[in-house]
Amino acid sequence: MLDRIWIAISFIVFLLLFTGVGIYSATRKTNTTADYLLASRTVNFWLTALSAFATAHSGAMFTAIIGYTYQVGISAAWLPIGWVLGDALAWIFVYKRLRVASEESACETVGGFLAGDQKGNRAIAIISAFVTLAFLGTYSAAQLVAGSKALHVLFGWDYSWGIILGAAIVVAYCFSGGIRASIWTDAAQSGVMMFAMMGLLVLSIAACGGVGELWSQLESIDPLLVNPSPSNLEFGTLFFVLGWVASGLAVLGQPHILVRAMAIDSAENIGLSRNLYLISYTLFSAAAIGVGLTARVLMPQLMVAGRDPELALPLLSVELLPAVLVGVILAGLFAAVISTTDSQILSCSAALTQDLFPKAAHSYKMAKIGTVTATAVILAIALAGNQNVFMLALLGWSTLGSTFGPLLLVRVFRLPLNPIVAIAMMVVAIATTLIWRFGLNWSNNVIETLPAMIAPTLVYAIYWVFAVRQNQQNPGSPP
Repeated sequence: MLDRIWIAISFIVFLLLFTGVGIYSATRKTNTTADYLLASRTVNFWLTALSAFATAHSGAMFTAIIGYTYQVGISAAWLPIGWVLGDALAWIFVYKRLRVASEESACETVGGFLAGDQKGNRAIAIISAFVTLAFLGTYSAAQLVAGSKALHVLFGWDYSWGIILGAAIVVAYCFSGGIRASIWTDAAQSGVMMFAMMGLLVLSIAACGGVGELWSQLESIDPLLVNPSPSNLEFGTLFFVLGWVASGLAVLGQPHILVRAMAIDSAENIGLSRNLYLISYTLFSAAAIGVGLTARVLMPQLMVAGRDPELALPLLSVELLPAVLVGVILAGLFAAVISTTDSQILSCSAALTQDLFPKAAHSYKMAKIGTVTATAVILAIALAGNQNVFMLALLGWSTLGSTFGPLLLVRVFRLPLNPIVAIAMMVVAIATTLIWRFGLNWSNNVIETLPAMIAPTLVYAIYWVFAVRQNQQNPGSPP
């Protein structure tokens, strides 16, 4: 009983810290939609980097990646490797252009930027809004479920109570300062997240007897756990890895991350943010994989039928750490959950008020009403949805990445675009994602992000060939 009290105290202290940072950010706000959604494009480079890091490393990294590593072993490392490579490409080639182009077009949302000022843009904006609400909402629900799993282990709470608590905290400081509150709290949360994961990694490796002993024990449990090539892949390791690189590149379709690049104070500072972000991302991802491996050795009981490997992190914390530090780990997990969920809720709110109902686009009051509405939708998905965080997160990530990513590249590089083609690209991307995952059931071999990003790219390539040919035959005609 005493241990639970200390866990609760340290957990509450950190939650109050994060909430306080978010509320304090309100001293810098102005009551405009541009400030609520983009912090008036005044965020410095290090806040941008740390916020993007905390947002990208969601509760799924704390629970799902560790749980996945627990099951498959070292081959799980291909996931973060692919993500880092794809993410690096986005930072190097796209984000600076996005910052410049979004300011030139005065766009405050990703959907608005995708639509542009071309004829027929309302249809593009409406479709992008519905996709954002449905799939970013699903992704956000996965974060709330991830946080609830930790509370379930430590306090015995029903999942629903943890989901409701997470949603309430997010709304509290989103209301206080919008995206600025989200970014500021993300920066504070990133430090706790890194400390929690690195600390647990060191202690868990020591409990295993060192790196060498860890490796030997994994090999004795199952040689496949130390095999870098996943087993039973129908299409081979190369396509498996390429799928995760595409999944990293799918960051180009994540509205809650893209707004960080749109909100930075200068396009020239993107490079500085990129370097800090990639260093943080790589260290944290490596630590998460390491913790998953040690959990397989220290907690073999999670492989018993009916047990949930995604509970490895909180259970390992309880086993290895004193009560106060267990609260820190729990706070780190909740930090990851909140840092992603707040951004996703704000992006859903923006899609609702800016893209779906443009008459409310410049109403600060409607922006807040949109936040409450989006939270209610996401809360309903989390309470009613699948409790598998990994599946929910991947479904949302893949669909958003394939639906918006290729289209964003077209817009960022200022290529010709017909509204009908833009809509066709989005529809084909969604269909490919769902068919690959649920119809063909090939996602365990090649994550659906790869074929789902290729499909709309081919749609645009066909359009480009015909548009260029037509333009050559009739100079001056619109493509």
